[in-house]
Amino acid sequence: MFFSTWETYHTHTLYLGYFNGPTEGLLIITTSMLISGYLGPQVWDHKIVEVLPYPELFGDYNLRELWVPIIFISFFTASLPGCVYHVVQARRKADLPVAPVFLEWTPMLVFTGSIVAWLGSEDSHLLEDNHLTLFCLILSLVFGRLTTKIILHHLTRQPFPYFTMMLVPLVGGAVLANLPRFGVEAITPAHEHLYLQVYFVFALVVYSNWAVRVINKICHFLDINCLTIKSRKDDKKDS
Repeated sequence: MFFSTWETYHTHTLYLGYFNGPTEGLLIITTSMLISGYLGPQVWDHKIVEVLPYPELFGDYNLRELWVPIIFISFFTASLPGCVYHVVQARRKADLPVAPVFLEWTPMLVFTGSIVAWLGSEDSHLLEDNHLTLFCLILSLVFGRLTTKIILHHLTRQPFPYFTMMLVPLVGGAVLANLPRFGVEAITPAHEHLYLQVYFVFALVVYSNWAVRVINKICHFLDINCLTIKSRKDDKKDS
């Protein structure tokens, strides 16, 4: 979604390729949830060769481990190339330089790199202590802020947003999870969990406050209500 939003920022058009998130992506996610609900989540622990009899290709991997390559392959073949192609076309048509737009990937690279560094650290206890749900809730708020800021800056014709404060604790968590690499004693599981809880509260408050402020300003500017239609009485009162 980040790259589709980035693409729309430059092209002013939302392109949906033959394979995209709002259609095929949602269908795949919904199907996987239905399968999990009907057969149980343990279905994904079955070996791939039990479904596709090609041991020389899939080895000892299970179905759960198949998701990562599927996501990466679909992203780098069916999604990202189209976004880049349309942005390059739009920049050339407007007689603008192309190279600087790739610096706008910085927040997404920081976001992804911090997640990998945090979860991939041998000294992190997020997976071991089953705090992944809380971590994912935080990521949804941070990612939501990244993409909605691009949408807002596009609508208001502001410069591309390279930064959000909600990324700072994510980078901080990645650093804390890798303290032994800097010659410092590793963070304890209790302190890491506390940091995660504080981060969640911070992210929730920041995102909610920002969302309410933006919605109120848009409604005030357009003289409309949020989620409701103004009645004739309201119009008369405003006048």
